[in-house]
Amino acid sequence: MHDAKALQRLQRGDEEALAWLMDRYTPYVHTVVCHIMGQYMSQADMEEVDADVFVVLWHNAASIRPAALKGWLGTVARNAAKNKLRDAGQEVPLEDDVILLSEDTPEEETIRAEQQKTVRRAVLAMPWPDREIFLRHYYYYQPLADVAREMDMNLSTVKTRLRRGREKLRAVLTQEGYIEGGTYEASENF
Repeated sequence: MHDAKALQRLQRGDEEALAWLMDRYTPYVHTVVCHIMGQYMSQADMEEVDADVFVVLWHNAASIRPAALKGWLGTVARNAAKNKLRDAGQEVPLEDDVILLSEDTPEEETIRAEQQKTVRRAVLAMPWPDREIFLRHYYYYQPLADVAREMDMNLSTVKTRLRRGREKLRAVLTQEGYIEGGTYEASENF
């Protein structure tokens, strides 16, 4: 089975399709949830959020494009984990959930926003699996050993692809004038 077929079957209420999607994506969803909730909540709480993500999938299968399924699951997992923390009275980890008052000038803030857009475009232009590795590691904070295992790749291959991705990103940022041959550290803000 593949994602498109599973989503079609899920739209018709096929529980086997849901089970197949859960088998396929639970490790990914759990990684996202764990990186947000891991130090704040119990394993049972995290597993509850994992299950909630697939309940949302069940109810929204008709509106999901197969090519966007993984990203959709990641977004739902992040939001569900943050909501669970808020409901429990825990502080949500710093990210996009707080407004940071900056001492930067409006011009500096504009430059930073443009740089983030450039980084986002460059990352999304990477071919698979380079983009997948980059996003898992820098956006979802997944350790490289986990990325390698879940993508069924050799760890050294994952490291090489990640390094090449950083080099491509550095080249784009250099070309756009954001850096002058120096280094650029990827952040979650792309």
